[in-house]
Amino acid sequence: MPSIAKGVVKFQKKVFPGKKDLFQSLADGQTPEVLFITCSDSRIDPSLLTQTEPGELFICRNAGNIVPPHAQVTGGTTASIEYAVAVLGVQHIVVCGHSGCGAMTGALNPESTKELPHVSQWLSNSQAAVQIMKEKSEGLSDKEKMDLLIHENVLLQLQHLKTHPYVAARLAVKKIHLHGWVYDIKTGGIDAYSEKDGKFHPVEEVYAEEVEALVSRRCNKEQTQT
Repeated sequence: MPSIAKGVVKFQKKVFPGKKDLFQSLADGQTPEVLFITCSDSRIDPSLLTQTEPGELFICRNAGNIVPPHAQVTGGTTASIEYAVAVLGVQHIVVCGHSGCGAMTGALNPESTKELPHVSQWLSNSQAAVQIMKEKSEGLSDKEKMDLLIHENVLLQLQHLKTHPYVAARLAVKKIHLHGWVYDIKTGGIDAYSEKDGKFHPVEEVYAEEVEALVSRRCNKEQTQT
């Protein structure tokens, strides 16, 4: 804890003053564009990965970046999704998995969590991804199987998202977009799911057109201002 407390003091004395105007603008509310659902794993830092500032991401974290299918049972993840979409009006939802995910190891080996009833029940939301992986994994190494499971789990949770009423409604009128990502902790690479071919590709390839359009708009804006 001493190092954590030291970090707080550093933030207050060295970081906050430089961002004082930003925090003042955020003091009365938030308008994030993205709901970012990722794993609770301590190695994942969404704002660092995306290089975003406070107020840009509405972050929801849990073991295994899981989205339970919608049901008449209240849970933190379900409530966060409902609030982000219905109240904050996020335009994008990212489900971000990661390499070496302990939750997926547990999902693949249910015996390892039999003494953890809540963990076991939670990971059952990934069981379909386990079965899909098994169908596709002939001839793969153990590492390749785990990598496949991590990717399939992200796709499964995207399907679960579509069962949530507000998400389904916004999707129907194209007011929200879903994104599936997988982050490689060792390399820093992020693969994104492409609807065009149903495969994961490096994020810079999947969003190349959008990034180019953004840069073009900024350049045009700067030229207009000058």
